[in-house]
Amino acid sequence: MMAAFSPAVLARRAAVPRKYVPVLVTACLFAAMFAAGGVRYEGFVTGQVVLNVFIDNAFLLVVAVGMTFVILTGGIDLSVGSVVALSTMISASLLAGGSWPAPAVMVLVLAIGTVLGLAMGAIIHYFEIQPFIVTLAGMFLARGLCYTIGTESISITDPTFTALAQTRIDLFAEMWISPSVLIGLVVVLAAAYVLHYTRLGRNVYAVGGGEQSALLMGLPVARTKIAVYGISGFCSALGGLLLSFYMLSGYGLHAVGMELDAIAAVVIGGTLLTGGSGYLLGTVLGVLVLGLIQTIISFEGTLSSWWTKIFIGLLLFAFILLQRLISGRSK
Repeated sequence: MMAAFSPAVLARRAAVPRKYVPVLVTACLFAAMFAAGGVRYEGFVTGQVVLNVFIDNAFLLVVAVGMTFVILTGGIDLSVGSVVALSTMISASLLAGGSWPAPAVMVLVLAIGTVLGLAMGAIIHYFEIQPFIVTLAGMFLARGLCYTIGTESISITDPTFTALAQTRIDLFAEMWISPSVLIGLVVVLAAAYVLHYTRLGRNVYAVGGGEQSALLMGLPVARTKIAVYGISGFCSALGGLLLSFYMLSGYGLHAVGMELDAIAAVVIGGTLLTGGSGYLLGTVLGVLVLGLIQTIISFEGTLSSWWTKIFIGLLLFAFILLQRLISGRSK
């Protein structure tokens, strides 16, 4: 009886390709949570609530985009949270001295994140070391570099950063977004174009589907694997800049655990941990689901923030089982 209601059977009956089922489930989950919040809390069902989720999680969205590239190849990047923190520390320390203009600081931060990602990708491929180990080392390296810069929080008072932090972009019906949201959406659109309309994107899916098969097909596996970690490093550094706008400070303890939040968003969005299948739309929905959980808990008022982690853990279990059911049916 239960087999009749399995995800694969439901997808077949609805004539929906199996690969789209996780994304549709995530979209339905977000809609159900939003509707439930509207029933329980007054003033919940407004456009600004959704926009606030984007505003509060723009940096996570950018980091999750980079993580999507890595997971699509069957890899993992545990260094993203530490690179975010390192980016905030570098930005704050250079701006505090007053000798570096804001644009130069931004370019330097993005370059450092990209180079670190490329280096980890090269080590992973050419030395054939597991991504978990290499990026774990990168995580400790970046977090340690934070504390060589300083152990205390460094405030950012630069006019450019302050302006970006305080600017409101008015939309309609008294709704608004921050510049960070625009940057995040541009990153999503650019990444979607790369994944679905460029040779690099096709190579990413091919490597994730089977590295040996990709090699036999003559695809540039080395270049692709190194590129995705470079993209992840760039997105992590950009996420660090967005977090600097959001917090107006640099601190070595910023973004602790963000790598796990990014992985959770990607998995909840339907991307297979084994690689080869997934969509950026799912990652966006995954970030929205995580943000909406935090919003519901804040509306409740009586629940501890630790309930966020509990709900995320339960969702991860559910989506990993869903992935297993779908991949099992496809074999």
